[in-house]
Amino acid sequence: MKAHHPLVGTEVGDDIIPQVIDNAINTYRARTINSAKGRRRRNQAQIEQLDRQIVAVLAADHPQSVRHAFYRMTDPTLPEPVEKSDRGYRHVQDRIVKLRRARAIPYGWITDSTRRGHFTDTFSGAAEFLTRVAGLYRADLWRQAAVHCEVWTESRSIAGVIEEDCRELAVSLYPAGGFTSITLAYQAAESINATHRDEPVVIFYVGDYDPAGVLIDVKLEEELRRHLDCTVDLHFTRLAITPEQIEEHRLPRNYRKAGDKRSLHVEHTVEAEAMPAHVLRKIVRGSVEALLPPDALRVAQVAERSERDFLMQLASTIAGGAA
Repeated sequence: MKAHHPLVGTEVGDDIIPQVIDNAINTYRARTINSAKGRRRRNQAQIEQLDRQIVAVLAADHPQSVRHAFYRMTDPTLPEPVEKSDRGYRHVQDRIVKLRRARAIPYGWITDSTRRGHFTDTFSGAAEFLTRVAGLYRADLWRQAAVHCEVWTESRSIAGVIEEDCRELAVSLYPAGGFTSITLAYQAAESINATHRDEPVVIFYVGDYDPAGVLIDVKLEEELRRHLDCTVDLHFTRLAITPEQIEEHRLPRNYRKAGDKRSLHVEHTVEAEAMPAHVLRKIVRGSVEALLPPDALRVAQVAERSERDFLMQLASTIAGGAA
């Protein structure tokens, strides 16, 4: 993925990443931070190395959540790795805040779907309404699909990483927020009952692999089935995190809490954010696209351009008549 970077004044790709890193660190000289008593305190050079690593990871793969970036910094092969702990997370979070404030990394490279505003759109007239709506027009690329698809995530943090892909592929995205509320599951089931009761329904789930995480999707599926019409053919699949992915991608893991008696077969815990963001997006996107007819996205985009042009012409006509 490429993005305009304010420090270099051009698009960021693989060939420009070294320049981004050099400019970022030269622009922003990191300050030494205090650490807890008895812990190693990073000197100036070590902090600047950590900042280089953060900028490099985000330049190569964005947007990411702070937790995604943190897990990338725990890689022991890095020149300046970060400990896998709450303290390590806070350190990376602090560095990212400072780098963003200094414009060493664009604000848009970090995603946070946990906090959002609520807005009411207003318009000066019909012409402005049509102009703005034209850009929102989406063709139904699932019209010829054999199934209905949705994506659910355990956290809003994960949802923020895959949100753009889900929007482009026109699939509903539900961040459950842990053990989801029965209201959210009921509303989602009622929506399926109203519009998709006569076709197979595929739900992809992304969540942590830990004693609680492996139960969340089970409970979610149970709650959905409780409210779905008996005619709905539901296929519920955990896309990530799985034991196979932990081994394949060598995801960083922690020991389970000693007192947790749930899911005793889970020996280690792995958060969904431990999966590199670009890998997670590839898994989700590939799974969703496999359900679409061939060229569905391309055909829909052609139709969208045509309809948007029509709406813009209509808006221009209305604006001319009003004048």
